[in-house]
Amino acid sequence: MTSWTRNPDIRKRLERKWTTGEILALCVSDQPFEPLRIPVKHPTARELTHQFDKARTWVEHMKEHAGKQNKKSYSIEWREFTHQTLGKNKLPKAVIFQTLDHILSYLGKTKQAEQYKTLFKEITAPYPELAGLLIQKPHEVLKHGIVWEKLLAIVSYMKKNPYPGIYLRQLEIPGVDTKFIETHKSWLVNLLTCVLPRDAVKDPARGAAAFENRFGFRSKPARIRFRTLDPDFTLMGLSDLEIPENDFRHLPITPDTVFIVENDINGLAFPPFSKALVIFGLGYGLSTLSQARWMAGKPVWYWGDIDTHGFAMLDQVRHYFPQTRSFLMDEATLLSHKPLWGHESSPANRELPLLTTDEARVYDALRQNLHAPNLRLEQERINFSQVCKAVDRIRNYPS
Repeated sequence: MTSWTRNPDIRKRLERKWTTGEILALCVSDQPFEPLRIPVKHPTARELTHQFDKARTWVEHMKEHAGKQNKKSYSIEWREFTHQTLGKNKLPKAVIFQTLDHILSYLGKTKQAEQYKTLFKEITAPYPELAGLLIQKPHEVLKHGIVWEKLLAIVSYMKKNPYPGIYLRQLEIPGVDTKFIETHKSWLVNLLTCVLPRDAVKDPARGAAAFENRFGFRSKPARIRFRTLDPDFTLMGLSDLEIPENDFRHLPITPDTVFIVENDINGLAFPPFSKALVIFGLGYGLSTLSQARWMAGKPVWYWGDIDTHGFAMLDQVRHYFPQTRSFLMDEATLLSHKPLWGHESSPANRELPLLTTDEARVYDALRQNLHAPNLRLEQERINFSQVCKAVDRIRNYPS
């Protein structure tokens, strides 16, 4: 089969330009349209000699799809030459789309282009600062075609009320409910970032409440679960609690020792300890502890999985509480539980500057696969009697 350019090849090339948004952007450009020339691969002199009939069929194929009379398509740029056997001939050298209208008609995209131009005009009339975004992401403009009235109502509200300090549920915008905003958050981020003044947009945030934090809405507060480990040290008789982070920041009882563990069951089963509490289940959400300044002067002990993410979380908590010590995350514990080793699916591989020398040695061995590929020892696999012994040693640890 020949590799000469055919109509489907031309279409694919233009469809790529459509997909990237390049063609739609031209629809609202201030610059005059320059005819689009696409070179074509045509038969060589040798191919003409040996495949003349096929070449002639190919020429007819190209002519058939070229524009004529009322058909909006491409015109053909011909190359005339004299063949030593066949005499004077001419072959298509390139195809040329003289107007943008011809390209749109050829692709069958005229209706979408007209819709885009209409939306662009309607949106940029009140918000000219959105022009760049609409040109950069024209397919998003079309994708949100039927909801632009609601989107602009939100933009209008936020422009008048930057950093509203309320929950999304409390917004009163005609025709707009909380579910609509939740569904269109990613696009609203783009719109609001373009329209709102810089001081009304926080730096990009991550997590479930990223949108709320960025644009000054109240968000569902993170909750911290903990247990008191001493029956004589409770909060109004309650020993197992989950409270908002702000309440934890102002905890009315002050423990002498704080333990942090990853696993919920380990938190529930944690051994008794005089005037202490254990925090559990936060994972990478350890930043919720950062404002509990009463922890700053207390002994903090961290126990996580012996895997790369366990050490990354240990490094993270030390950003807030540098005095944090680890336990049951040492090489001896790892090697003594070899039959219980598991596999870490997506290991971390970044520098963790706040690890101790011994911790860094274990972490480096894990990320370099010195013991086994993607090795992981989950904390719940460690014998509970060994956990109790480790806690007993901590009781006698100098504060």
